[in-house]
Amino acid sequence: MTVAMGFAGQHRRPRGGGASVPPRPAQRLRRWALGGVLMGLALAVLLWAPAGWLASGVASATGGRVLLADARGTIWRGDALLVLTGGAGSRDAVWLPERLAWRLSPTWLGAALTLSQPGAMPGEVTLRWLPGWRETRLQVQTTAPDGTLAVWPAAVLEGLGAPLNTLRPQGQLLLQAHDLALTRSQGPWQLSGRAVFRVLDAASLVAVVSPLGSYEATLQGTPGAAPTLALRTLGGALLLNGQGQITPRGLRFTAQASAAPGQEAALANLLNIIGRRQGAVSLISIGSP
Repeated sequence: MTVAMGFAGQHRRPRGGGASVPPRPAQRLRRWALGGVLMGLALAVLLWAPAGWLASGVASATGGRVLLADARGTIWRGDALLVLTGGAGSRDAVWLPERLAWRLSPTWLGAALTLSQPGAMPGEVTLRWLPGWRETRLQVQTTAPDGTLAVWPAAVLEGLGAPLNTLRPQGQLLLQAHDLALTRSQGPWQLSGRAVFRVLDAASLVAVVSPLGSYEATLQGTPGAAPTLALRTLGGALLLNGQGQITPRGLRFTAQASAAPGQEAALANLLNIIGRRQGAVSLISIGSP
């Protein structure tokens, strides 16, 4: 009797730390099938992710100041209306009539985002992301031979809110890039190349003189040094000149505004608005000294 019970005990299913029973072929097949379905769904979501996801990312990254309205297509290929606003809670908003189109393409060494906007961009603009073990690089490239990225009416700046919505800027904005790139190895991001921002035939509804003039701001980057910003007057009644740096604490910039000879009385009100008056000069300061 004892022998029989011992023999029967050898056929009982192991408990506790005993070895588990290997899954049957049917169970393994079901697991593989479920895994395949989940991978297929994930791939479908990735390939057909709606353009609204990209619009949400842009709005979040810019604090709601840049919006992609009426986004159509997918995050890989789509278009939307470009809108500039004053941020969350602001009622100011200006959009361009031409739709901004994009193509997001994986590359062998990273990814490339190509933008185009008929009537505003003379060529295609590509943001190329090149990650690496020692260095990550973000390049700005354009097919325009003179490096022009975009040409917009200055009135779009009203959408950014105060004080631009009070100044009501008019004229033409032109943005150029020459070998512009952001590079990061082990420390903070380093800017190299040059970005040029021009305001041509600038005018304001609060100024009697129109146009006020044309101006150029140049952002120059050299690896190992803080990027510099320089402002100069190309010509006109309102004279603007300034310089500054972009530091880890932000932008530090100082400028002087004054009236050309014979335009002092006509520009007195505008000089009071744009800066702190010191005699015939209006002082403009951004960031801590």
